Amino acid sequence: MKIDGFKTPPVNPYRNQQMKVEQAKQSYQMKSDKLEISTEAKKLSAASPIETERQQRVQQLKAQVQSGEYQVDEKTLASKLLSYFNK
Repeated sequence: MKIDGFKTPPVNPYRNQQMKVEQAKQSYQMKSDKLEISTEAKKLSAASPIETERQQRVQQLKAQVQSGEYQVDEKTLASKLLSYFNK
């Protein structure tokens, strides 16, 4: 009597590994981060009109100082310093 070997299905370990890698890629593509900025946050990040006016004033003062046109009234400065430090 002749006994044949067991009939096992062919196994390809490289194909199994490749399938695992492809599944990992697909699961990675499905998971993604998402960021939403609320309208309130957008309003807060926008420049306020006071801020823009202040920036313009600072630019004007810088230009005056660089050109030598900026003049300081010594008496007004001294009186304001005294009132500030005497509080």
